Amino acid sequence: MVYCKEIEDYIKYVEENPEETDIEIKLLIKNVVKPTLERDDIFFDNNMFKNFITFTEKWFYKLYPYQKFLSAFVFMYDKNDMDIVVFPEIFLLMARGNGKDGLIAPLALFLISPIYGVQKYNVDIVATSEEQAKGTFDVCYEMLESNKIKMKKYFYWNKEYIICRKTYSKLKYNTSGFKTKDGKAPGLIIFNEYHAYETSKEINVHTSGLGKVKHARIIIITTDGTVREGPLDEKKDLSNRVLNGEYNFTGILPIIYRLNDRKLVEVPMQKYLETQNKDDIDFTYWIRANPSLPFRSVLKNQIIKDFFKMKEEPSYKIEFYTKRMNLPEKNQDEIAVSWENIEKASYSNVEKKIPRETPKLEGKKAIIGFDLASLNDFMSAILIFKINDEYIWRGKTWICASNENFKGIKFPFNLKGEEGFRDFEITYEKTLDEKELVKWCIEQMKEYDIVKIIGDMYRFKLLKKAFSEEGLGDDYIETPKNPDGLIRMIRNLPSVEAIIIPKIEVEFTRGNINIGDSAIMRWAINNTCITQKKDGNKIYGKIEPKLRKNDPFMAAMCGMTCHELLEENNDVIYI
Repeated sequence: MVYCKEIEDYIKYVEENPEETDIEIKLLIKNVVKPTLERDDIFFDNNMFKNFITFTEKWFYKLYPYQKFLSAFVFMYDKNDMDIVVFPEIFLLMARGNGKDGLIAPLALFLISPIYGVQKYNVDIVATSEEQAKGTFDVCYEMLESNKIKMKKYFYWNKEYIICRKTYSKLKYNTSGFKTKDGKAPGLIIFNEYHAYETSKEINVHTSGLGKVKHARIIIITTDGTVREGPLDEKKDLSNRVLNGEYNFTGILPIIYRLNDRKLVEVPMQKYLETQNKDDIDFTYWIRANPSLPFRSVLKNQIIKDFFKMKEEPSYKIEFYTKRMNLPEKNQDEIAVSWENIEKASYSNVEKKIPRETPKLEGKKAIIGFDLASLNDFMSAILIFKINDEYIWRGKTWICASNENFKGIKFPFNLKGEEGFRDFEITYEKTLDEKELVKWCIEQMKEYDIVKIIGDMYRFKLLKKAFSEEGLGDDYIETPKNPDGLIRMIRNLPSVEAIIIPKIEVEFTRGNINIGDSAIMRWAINNTCITQKKDGNKIYGKIEPKLRKNDPFMAAMCGMTCHELLEENNDVIYI
């Protein structure tokens, strides 16, 4: 039988505060922790565990109860073979900002120290980026630097590794592709932000040396992420089987803090939104993913800020749910703009369908954004004005009826010419004529102060020729040497989209976009989704590629990328 006060205290806390932990922690206690404590073949080194707590709290910081709870399992061994640990793999999944590095860094330094006393017990901190791997290492490095006089007796260190003078154990950081393995047999491998790995190949190269030194361990610390069907999902599947009572062949200790019910994510803020009194925020459900929340006011403040950011930038919802609640969105494609906000952009009175007014625009400063993907499909150009805080979008779309998918498109083209259906035209020729778009731009230049005409580089050569034929030749093309050129080509559209998407989201949410009574623009916006790529950047896409077109919206998006030119004072930025 094993007794540990810190474990018992935490079990009691979970049982007395059921709303503050989700199902995984309850299953951990029921199906892993309690059966482990009842075993008689385990030796728990309580003295070493106490030494670790004393070491951490003297040289680093106080540990929270849940941190003491999970640390205790590091010091459990097979009573019949003390070289073998009971849990050779510890999997800690929790939301961002809860101090994973703050716990693992002291543990890593303790395990190479003379207190732990295992000779050549090397510890590797591994991540996919140098910055991430070095972050944990730096916690140890900075502590040693702050206590040089006392610590130099026990450790030698530089900015790449730390060595214990007595045990010759080495702590270093490593990344896939950053450094090659140096041949040392690791005692412990710490994988930081495991969610970033796409395949197990990068992981296996680091674990192949385990087993040469006693007390071999792997510790995984991570938030959830956006990479699906990768090593993290495999680890979560294994953890769920163990938590649900399957035999634990691998000796994994799965400690998962998350909020599983999407309906509960916004509950803590409901009363506060009515009263604006911070005392009315009930953090109970958020603690399920953030066990450090009761002890860290900075974390509370940041999650509140992120909550309101999510409200203003809907695409941030994926990030908030994934990183702050450990609740990843299964479908990474999000509607770009809610139908409620689309209608708000179109009507001053949504219920009565009264269109938003168009202020007097003659002579006003404006941008033209255009989108032309294929001459046998759609082609759009959109004027963008800024009057006070309102962005006004007005434009024209050309549609090729000869396209093989035209008849399958669910838009009432037959209403052309009626109210709300006057900003597009249909051609029955084999292709659209790019010169029509250019001539339309030239006509707008006669009526408005056009400060920029902008689109992506696809089909740009074709349009450049058409502009040149209308008298807008090379001198009008924006380049690094000619930043005042009227016509701008976006060279890397995905990168620009990642920057402008939050701006467009905020303006729609605040009701600052005015598209007027344009059925085709409402349709185009409603056909647009936001996709989060593997690098975390967000881009616009079509909900359905063949029949749900979004060219008018993408033209407006191009125009919005230089919205700063509509301000009274601005600097031109070359893209």
